[in-house]
Amino acid sequence: MGKVYYDQDGHIEAIQDKVIAIIGYGNQGRSQALNMRDSGAKHIIVGSIHDESWNTANADGFPTYSIAEASKKADIVFLLLPDEVAPEIYERDIAPNLHPGAALNFASGYNITYGFIKPAADLDVIMVAPRMIGKGVRETYENGTGFPTFLVVNQDATGHAKEIAVGLAKALGSTKAGAIEVTFNDETYLDLMSEQAIWPLIMNVMVTAFDFFAEKGLPAEAILTEMYMSKEPMVMMEKMADMGLFKQLPLHSRTSQYGQMSRFKMVDNTSMRQFIEEQYNKIVDGSFAQEWEEVKADDMKKFDELRAETEKLPISVVEAEVRKNLSGGKAN
Repeated sequence: MGKVYYDQDGHIEAIQDKVIAIIGYGNQGRSQALNMRDSGAKHIIVGSIHDESWNTANADGFPTYSIAEASKKADIVFLLLPDEVAPEIYERDIAPNLHPGAALNFASGYNITYGFIKPAADLDVIMVAPRMIGKGVRETYENGTGFPTFLVVNQDATGHAKEIAVGLAKALGSTKAGAIEVTFNDETYLDLMSEQAIWPLIMNVMVTAFDFFAEKGLPAEAILTEMYMSKEPMVMMEKMADMGLFKQLPLHSRTSQYGQMSRFKMVDNTSMRQFIEEQYNKIVDGSFAQEWEEVKADDMKKFDELRAETEKLPISVVEAEVRKNLSGGKAN
């Protein structure tokens, strides 16, 4: 089991008087800034371009500057930009303006793991990364439950990087639930594996099952409602989080419980395990990162092709009509 930090382990005073620059005032940036201000952080600023996020930050009462100017003023920089654009913006606007001893707080390990961003040796490099969507970061802060966070100290130039990281986690509200100490690589590998192994497997089950049931003549409305459109799986996932993957089974009928437990043992996981291992190896050795760089360099043509392919799948084609039929004919 890993090290987990709670409220008693962190001190708001560690970050209270520091200038904290939020670079990327989207759903996450806004929620994190509001939480920290409510926790007592006194000097939060926003670095942005002149777009809707700039106006939102101003409306929320945060001083707003260019990314370069905010980085120059900051003691702690929250790098909340998309992974694919962060390296260019970091090199151009952030790195030249950071003072020695400043802390860089990442939301994702991707660019550190693969070396697309290489912070100077005189900086603290940390990550306080909520495992929660931006809306949830704010809502769980307001209701007092908090949310889990991954916490990393990757480079400790000042000798205070851990103190700052745990202080930030507390200010965000995550130490009420638990800030889990990991490494940048841990976060990167787990995040990418969810995206490249777990969800592709789940999506394949859904598509394969839909095609099979449709071939057997079952109505699309009934198939999709049973599989996910009723949102029953969402409730089940919530109960798995609250109670446990198998411990939530007593909430189902005994017929359902028996069916799930007995058939769980019948599945041949050999090919599934092989697929998971293949994706893991490509993530760890950098093959996926290189593949993604090539896709971006080719003007995202492969990305667009894949998107078009998914839209042509039978399950995608019928979804809109099913939603319309299940909403009194009013849905788009």
